[in-house]
Amino acid sequence: MSSPASGQCAMTASRFAHALLARGHSIRRVFFLDAGVGNGLSTTVFPQDEADRLQPWVELSEQHGVELILCIASALKYGTLDETEAQRHEKAAASVHPAFTVSGLGQLVDAAAASDRLVTFGG
Repeated sequence: MSSPASGQCAMTASRFAHALLARGHSIRRVFFLDAGVGNGLSTTVFPQDEADRLQPWVELSEQHGVELILCIASALKYGTLDETEAQRHEKAAASVHPAFTVSGLGQLVDAAAASDRLVTFGG
């Protein structure tokens, strides 16, 4: 998923994932790259008249065990750091929500190889 959290595509992707699970399908992993890594920020606050864009992803992880992976190259580029990367790059704090993991592109390749379908959202 490469769409920023503020875009309609990110909301559509999370709704699509929830609908798939509700119909009995399984989702092993969601891989976020480019501007999509912003979906994993714990520091994002949306205005009161907008839907929370983080919570649907957190629910996928907590309620259904879906892995939420942020591409490490994109995460670093956008300043989206977990505790390990914040320490390694001597930054004051992490900004990744605990439901998300920062990892490499190999996670996408592994998920694609183990799945019968790969669906992408972005733009």
